[in-house]
Amino acid sequence: MRQEKASAIIAGASGLVGDELLHQLLACEHFNIVYSLSRRELPFHSKNLTQIVHPELRVTTWNETDHTPTYGYICLGTTKKQAGSSKDLEAIDYQLVKDVANTMHLLGVKNITVVSSFGAHPWSPSHYLRCKGKMEQALSKMGFARCTFVRPGPLTGERSKPRKDEIIVQRLFEIIHPLLIGPLVNLEPIPAEDVARNMLTLSLEPEYTDSKKTQAISGKALIRKKSSHKNDKNKSA
Repeated sequence: MRQEKASAIIAGASGLVGDELLHQLLACEHFNIVYSLSRRELPFHSKNLTQIVHPELRVTTWNETDHTPTYGYICLGTTKKQAGSSKDLEAIDYQLVKDVANTMHLLGVKNITVVSSFGAHPWSPSHYLRCKGKMEQALSKMGFARCTFVRPGPLTGERSKPRKDEIIVQRLFEIIHPLLIGPLVNLEPIPAEDVARNMLTLSLEPEYTDSKKTQAISGKALIRKKSSHKNDKNKSA
């Protein structure tokens, strides 16, 4: 029996992980339509891509004939330096992500996958990690059938505007990499492409049991899955 194709919506496709994920979604045979929710129009086009552009990432109109996106992906995030203040960081990493997730839920999304961060916790002493933890907590209560958070450590990849702090961290970890054992493995830098691939793979896994409707995937687990992807490629080569 031929499986009916699904539709997906992604927010944050102009970012490091989001850009990789959007291209993977468009190349995935599981989806026939991919909606991109962004502040400005993306610099490329595809017959399977429908762009929704709004400065506050809102969906103000929706036609009854439009395909209902049952899969949602959120790749939004910033840093205090980029945002300008702790308050502005929270407005993006917590409030904006929450608002976008709520919009996706109203559109019909059942299965949502979100980029978070290693160490995310609503009671963390770090404001950044506290915002991520509060975000996870809020989305977990929205009623999605499946809710997955990926918690990578430092990301590697080419940004349109490189972040100096990420470059410094990447060079530092090249030196201390042999010391990353046990829980510290979660801090190992991981390519944005691999984070995106994991997000797609995790979202398409068979349905969870009731006890796993919400799950958080650590950096260590992402790296382990990354290795398994490479092994599968080598076997098929």
